[in-house]
Amino acid sequence: MVKYLVIRFSSIGDIVLTSPLLRCLKQQVEGAEIHFLTKKGFANIVKNNPNVSKVYTIESSIYEVLPQLKAEDYTYVIDLHYNLRSVMLKMRLNKLAFTFNKLNIKKWMLVNFKHSSLPKTHIVDRYLETVKLFGVKNDGKGLDFFIAKEEEIDVLTLPEVFHNGYVAFVIGAKHFTKRLPTKKIISICDKIKLPVLLLGGKEDEQNANEILKNSRATIYNACGKYSLQQSASLVKQATKVITHDTGLMHVAAAFNKEIISVWGNTVPEFGMTPYLATDAKPAKIIEVNGLSCRPCSKIGFNKCPRKHFNCMNLIDENEIIESVN
Repeated sequence: MVKYLVIRFSSIGDIVLTSPLLRCLKQQVEGAEIHFLTKKGFANIVKNNPNVSKVYTIESSIYEVLPQLKAEDYTYVIDLHYNLRSVMLKMRLNKLAFTFNKLNIKKWMLVNFKHSSLPKTHIVDRYLETVKLFGVKNDGKGLDFFIAKEEEIDVLTLPEVFHNGYVAFVIGAKHFTKRLPTKKIISICDKIKLPVLLLGGKEDEQNANEILKNSRATIYNACGKYSLQQSASLVKQATKVITHDTGLMHVAAAFNKEIISVWGNTVPEFGMTPYLATDAKPAKIIEVNGLSCRPCSKIGFNKCPRKHFNCMNLIDENEIIESVN
């Protein structure tokens, strides 16, 4: 048996993006047993994955699980997070480790000097490069996301008009500068022919209610009403998915959905566009090119640093609507 510990503490999208590595490692290395270490709030993303034998979680410190991890006596450690916490853990475990390079300096150069020396390689393929010494190769099957049976949502529990198809619109994102303005979302919804199901967390509920109140479209507000796994089930059953650069975008990619991916302050050059199976239809990327201020961050801000928010205000609504309709 070859026992691996894979480390990725956060967040939703980044963990979903590890799934091809987990699958290929399990299926291509004889006797591979894979354990996964993450933060407690993200355990549901991997706990149903048949390629993972055991999931360890922490609240904040590696010392919460260090004794158990030492007792596992891993053969190898695969560090896909590469921060101070994971470096300390590797030192304490004292096992041969393979570490993912985040390319933070190159990302910093792109953000601050608009000079890109980033490889034109998706982060999934860079994750897989971390384990290439084991003879692991990309199988072209894309991402995985496994939903527990009890978390599957029966579409018939939605209003009747949604039973024959709907567009899932992921209106949430962790940072303001990754989200379309509410007025723009309302305008887009008004022109979509299919019913629209709004997805997001509790923090998006107020915006969703405003959209529902002011739009002429047929809308169901699912924000804050469902768990991540249940939201994934609704994404899985959608006809098409409009989404910001956020975790549910990668969940949609795991189900090879037809994706309209809207980008604000972040850019596809960071290597985190929807990653689909080789035989799936490519995602439609919607962005405003040619802005001297973009990207302004590799993550995002709670307001536009330049106060104009052109990266989202200038998004071509018609491009989104035509892609959906």
